[in-house]
Amino acid sequence: MKIVIVDDHPLVRRGLAAVISMQSNLEFAGEATNGQEALLVIEEIQPDLVLIDLKLADESGLDIIKAARIRGIVSKFILLTSSASREDFLKAEEVLVDGYVLKEALPEELLFAIQLVHKGRKYYDPGLMEDKMRMSGNSPTDELTPKEKEVLIELGQGACNREIASRLFISEFTVKKHVSQILAKLQVADRTQAALYANAVGLTKYEMSYD
Repeated sequence: MKIVIVDDHPLVRRGLAAVISMQSNLEFAGEATNGQEALLVIEEIQPDLVLIDLKLADESGLDIIKAARIRGIVSKFILLTSSASREDFLKAEEVLVDGYVLKEALPEELLFAIQLVHKGRKYYDPGLMEDKMRMSGNSPTDELTPKEKEVLIELGQGACNREIASRLFISEFTVKKHVSQILAKLQVADRTQAALYANAVGLTKYEMSYD
């Protein structure tokens, strides 16, 4: 997986490059410090994924992503930022970024996000997912049935449908129905976001109630 880093701070670029280079399946393929450089490097290298800072001096990483997509660039983009503001997060969602990772995240979290995005899924910082859910003013998990909560907990642990079916003694077809209901009730796009939500709110089997 070829990765390009776009950040205007040399120390950040070097740190990210070091983390990437330690992984056998990741290749640090190039870097840029501003929008013009970024578009040239991305077009030349055609990376699988671009790690890009949200705020580059007087430029916005979101504008660079928009420009890249207008040019037909198919690379995936993960935003790196120190901003956890609702406004920035919503803007990122509008341009359909593939990932949103806070700079305070541990290297392991960034690597997890990279692998997830490379597989065609999205990754948003768990804390941001929790804030997003709070915007509705109530807890979406209150609408889940006990069995749906059990399935959500398993999703949070990374279990596939077959594993969930085995652990909960139900059919895979039933698991799929529960997952569909969970996504609708939590108002999330896919099972990855549901899993992130489960982890963000700390939902565990020990909190289950069968009254």
